[in-house]
Amino acid sequence: MPINIAETAQRILDAKSSRKPVDSLIGAEDGPTIADAFRVQQEVIRLQVEGGDTIAGFKLGNIAKAMQAKFGVDEPDYGYLLASQFFPENLPRSEKEFIEPFVELEPAFVFKRDVGGPHVTVADIIAATDFVVPALEIIDSRVRDWNIGIFDTLADSGSSAAVILGGQPRKLSEVNLSDTPGVITFDGEVVAEGNTSAIYGSPVSALVWLCHRINEYGITLKAGQLILPGSCLAAAKMVPGTHITGRFEGWGEVSFDYTAAQG
Repeated sequence: MPINIAETAQRILDAKSSRKPVDSLIGAEDGPTIADAFRVQQEVIRLQVEGGDTIAGFKLGNIAKAMQAKFGVDEPDYGYLLASQFFPENLPRSEKEFIEPFVELEPAFVFKRDVGGPHVTVADIIAATDFVVPALEIIDSRVRDWNIGIFDTLADSGSSAAVILGGQPRKLSEVNLSDTPGVITFDGEVVAEGNTSAIYGSPVSALVWLCHRINEYGITLKAGQLILPGSCLAAAKMVPGTHITGRFEGWGEVSFDYTAAQG
């Protein structure tokens, strides 16, 4: 039988607020489609905005093969980012805020004008970009043990949980996003490493892919919002009591402390 959009959206919201994951979200027996799953996400976002939040950006996830292999999905996901998901760098985040979080390193884009449609090119993305900043995205599935498929993660807003931005903005001409090494460290020890070339050859190309994909929903990427193109490395499972840093070689870094829950 078809997916119950409202009921599935409410289950996601309940899992978010309680930090208690569901055992399953969208079963194959429901005959789901990509459009169904994205309709669930849109309903979740609608309810959160109705409750006082606001849309602050958009994300592309699992575009890198390392990420697809990590979580057993065979195509990218994508979703909205809300203002409540953004946090300052160098300030602590507690394990009580999440279920089973992982952290990714990404070059985040801010556009100076809207860009979208079926004919977007690399040149359009370059022309629209105001600046890029280093970013850590915390992902956290609302499905127990990350037992997810593409329908689950699409409904669940690309498993997004939090975004922490660095303070080193650069123009695209000042960085080489087709070849910039990046690492994540826990207490100074490297736990994941990669290169921005893993993001669909270049994050700029990844955003072209995203514009084409979401055009069928009538969505464009908006000026002033924060756009994540996907991780340059396999996400690292977060460990309470560690200092987490994401660093792009020759560019900048972003850090925070991941603290153990008290009591």
